[in-house]
Amino acid sequence: MQQDTPSKITISDAAVDRLKVLQSDEEHAGMMLRVAVGGGGCSGFQYSFTFDNKLNTDDQTIEKDGVTVVIDEISWGFLAGSEIGYKTELIGAYFSIDNPNAASTCGCGTSFAI
Repeated sequence: MQQDTPSKITISDAAVDRLKVLQSDEEHAGMMLRVAVGGGGCSGFQYSFTFDNKLNTDDQTIEKDGVTVVIDEISWGFLAGSEIGYKTELIGAYFSIDNPNAASTCGCGTSFAI
């Protein structure tokens, strides 16, 4: 089920473009990007990005331009209002989260505190 509430999570055009490239690879063809929040990291919570080909009963989906992102219900609460992005920097390229709920983040951007 897609969310269309104030807690909406969006996907940047850069993330969509990168997902299309990754999904064109035979290994990831037809798969969805799963974004989750778990305990850990240097700030208390951390983001994870994996590919998945199945939906769980508590999953929410976001679709944009032919790509699908899957987020479980608990993680959705931590990510409400966020944008999933893709950054290319000198240190490398990576998926990112611009999370308005995070009170602080670590230097690498993969963990956060509320």
